[in-house]
Amino acid sequence: MNGIRYYILFPCHTEGIKMEKLLKENKIKCTIVPTPREISSCCGISIMYNKEDEKKIKELIHHYNVKTLGLHSVNKEIVNPYL
Repeated sequence: MNGIRYYILFPCHTEGIKMEKLLKENKIKCTIVPTPREISSCCGISIMYNKEDEKKIKELIHHYNVKTLGLHSVNKEIVNPYL
């Protein structure tokens, strides 16, 4: 695994819940998670998704006019400073 995680950020919880429902209806795997501090201090929740679903996710966001703060990636690889 490459250690990169992908997130959708939202301006409010309502939009996050709306997006989660759309993703599940379209059988796209996702998980609501706390927003990583290194990318934002927005509403506090974000959706973690798989990179291969990004095109479909963007289509759903556009088609259903979901308000987001964008799609972001974070490298979550654990680096051992003692190596």
